[in-house]
Amino acid sequence: MARLALDDVTKEYRDGEMSVVAVEDVSVDVPDGDFLVLVGPSGCGKSTTLRMIAGLEEVTDGEIRLGERSINDVPAQERDIAMVFQSYALYPHKTVRANMSFGLEESTDLSDAAIAETVEETAAMMGIEDLLDRKPGELSGGQQQRVALGRAIVRDPDVFLLDEPLSNLDAKLRAEMRSELQHLQEQLDVTSVYVTHDQTEAMTMGDRIAVLHEGRLQQVGTPLECYHEPNNLFVAGFIGEPSMNVFDGRLEENAAVTDSFEYPLSADSRRDIEAGTDLLLGIRPEDVRLAEELLPGRFEAEVVIVEPMGNENIIHLRFDGATDGEEFLATTEGIPSVDAGDRIGVEFPEAAIHLFDGDSGVAIKNRTVSFSGTADEVLP
Repeated sequence: MARLALDDVTKEYRDGEMSVVAVEDVSVDVPDGDFLVLVGPSGCGKSTTLRMIAGLEEVTDGEIRLGERSINDVPAQERDIAMVFQSYALYPHKTVRANMSFGLEESTDLSDAAIAETVEETAAMMGIEDLLDRKPGELSGGQQQRVALGRAIVRDPDVFLLDEPLSNLDAKLRAEMRSELQHLQEQLDVTSVYVTHDQTEAMTMGDRIAVLHEGRLQQVGTPLECYHEPNNLFVAGFIGEPSMNVFDGRLEENAAVTDSFEYPLSADSRRDIEAGTDLLLGIRPEDVRLAEELLPGRFEAEVVIVEPMGNENIIHLRFDGATDGEEFLATTEGIPSVDAGDRIGVEFPEAAIHLFDGDSGVAIKNRTVSFSGTADEVLP
């Protein structure tokens, strides 16, 4: 095991006079035994970053260190890094036993007996000991994924790299494998970097998450830090499902004024914000309170759609004058108490709002963090 560090790592692809920067000045530290999730939309540079760590892509600028050693110029086979691919990358003509043994046979001086023992112990850990004599074509997707993980585990690497390893599985098996991977990583206590575009995987699996967008690092933090205290509008919108509601406005006197409402801001909330500044006011759906009575501090809205999800309801709302695409969401627990077409009051508690600079998207104010849950039923 070892600490992994990326310092201002950049990857630029060149074709004659044309160039594309896929990753730009990414710096992140992964302590020994930590589980870091690289998350972002397709094309953001997360897989390219992983491939640079593995040695499958050259670093254009910056440095990657494993422990105290720079590995920029170290060949992939000498980095003591194991990688699990999205496509599993199993040899179809080899048995499970042979697939798991192959890396040890090629890269170590272990005896055949030691390799066989290591493979069998790892297979038992992964629950695939009964599959050792089958070939990949005889296995389900979940079984193939376990074989791919087992092939990496037998090498006892310093670092585990996982490139969207669950994306080919169905939803139920993906959830089961998320839990298994967490238990496995805790058991092995190995430094791991996991790539996904699924923010649910990022939130539930990582000790920390690193959010990438257009090749640039947006934020590194614990899942709850990125959720409750986003650095900018992109992180706020990408992390969390359903996404944060965002309203365009500007600071006029003591209020954030939007096309649909005027939101009074306390002195603390508007501190260091100049009058006339363009603002974006954000609030997460679970923090929107619905009220049957329209009292001061509440705004009237129409219920457009109610989506009962069983454990919660996703309620689509629209202010008067808004176009069809200008809806915002609220989530409530329990049996739905409103119907499409109802007109109700909505309340945005000031402790739950976020404010972002209208030009840069940088966070000016984040919600007051409460980790005890914030979803509310309809108020009386």
